[in-house]
Amino acid sequence: MKKKRFRLTPARLISLGFILVILAGTGLLMLPAASKGESAGFLDALFTATSATCVTGLVVRDTFTGWTTFGQAVILFLIQLGGLGFMTVITMISYALGKHLGLYNRKILMQSAGNTSLSGIGSLIRRIVPFTFLFELAGATALAIRFVPRFGWARGIWFSVFHSISAFCNAGFDLMGAESPYSSLTAFQTDPLVTLTISMLVIIGGLGFLVWRDLSQSKLHWSKYQLHTKLVVMTTGVLLIGGWLLFLLLESHASLEGLSFGDKLLASFFESVTPRTAGFNTVDLNSMSNGGNVLTNVLMLIGGSPGSTAGGIKTTTIAVLFLSTLASARGRTRVIACRYSIDRDLIRQACSIVCLYLLMAITAVVAICAFDPAMDVKQVMFEANSAIATVGLSLGITPALSAASHVVLILLMYAGRIGVLTFILVFSERSTEPPVDRPNGKLLIG
Repeated sequence: MKKKRFRLTPARLISLGFILVILAGTGLLMLPAASKGESAGFLDALFTATSATCVTGLVVRDTFTGWTTFGQAVILFLIQLGGLGFMTVITMISYALGKHLGLYNRKILMQSAGNTSLSGIGSLIRRIVPFTFLFELAGATALAIRFVPRFGWARGIWFSVFHSISAFCNAGFDLMGAESPYSSLTAFQTDPLVTLTISMLVIIGGLGFLVWRDLSQSKLHWSKYQLHTKLVVMTTGVLLIGGWLLFLLLESHASLEGLSFGDKLLASFFESVTPRTAGFNTVDLNSMSNGGNVLTNVLMLIGGSPGSTAGGIKTTTIAVLFLSTLASARGRTRVIACRYSIDRDLIRQACSIVCLYLLMAITAVVAICAFDPAMDVKQVMFEANSAIATVGLSLGITPALSAASHVVLILLMYAGRIGVLTFILVFSERSTEPPVDRPNGKLLIG
């Protein structure tokens, strides 16, 4: 009897690649040259490397006060590699060396880059890196206008580049510990240049590579857009505007207390953008109202779009479930979106993704509460949702958690970056359905 071989499927190869990058980053961050003061231990270095590679932003030590310029450079490299996807980088090197892209590699890239088919994957990959660097350069140039006069030429340029890459990759790491540790962008709460530049980088990075290509090819011709692009753009718009208005309403007398109406508009817009897996904040998150806290948790779990630098359940997943619910409420058997019928397998997959995210988040909350019983469940829930959605926002408890809780968060960040469905499939074999038809069972639901 033949033994089953552990096949290195595209999902497993991508998952293994992220593990190797994380371990390499951990080794570099453990070097004495990477830390200010005492060298980082294995768990602290592993947590930071995972958070950077999985473009999350949760930290156990302040990025500026805890790491040297070398350590910060390692973190930034991991963010860029994690945001682009290591397979994208490897492919660009292969193209530069004149190597041919085989079918197996195309399948891996299709999954890594979020493309819907094998056709055009090569041209998509060729555009990802130039587009990324172009947006990051533009963002760094805009931020330098504010950072260079404030921090000087050398530090100002470094800060501009670091925050531009971190924002575009939806990572949320910052160097504002130079002014106050763990302060994020609170010093720039009323600065439209910094706030809007970071916001635009986060939004563009969270749309997804496939959407970029479609928008660049079809320009402003809505009818020519693919269904994927239409759902991403519409859902993103609804979440941004809806979140903006709700934060303005809920936080006017809480975290936004004392600001002028114009500054409240700016700060509430940033609050709507940043939970979409970005991880920056311009307000004190602990001063948020209960309603604002719940809204932030919801936006964190939804996240960005497939094939982007963002994490979370994803905009298209939520859109498909919403349309499916709407169809059920109207007594329709088919789900229609922009005159297209949604395949039932996609609806089933969307349901699975949401269930897995919620199950993993709830399990993590219970585990962290068991490991750290002194922690408030509201803070723990916020932390777990932030980790699995690769957001990076925190109510300040990350450094205070136990080693066991840090391991839980590491697993959540890793699962959130590669996708919870992929995370489950890595450890299980795909099984084919038996050819025998089973009788339909009857039960009550709802």
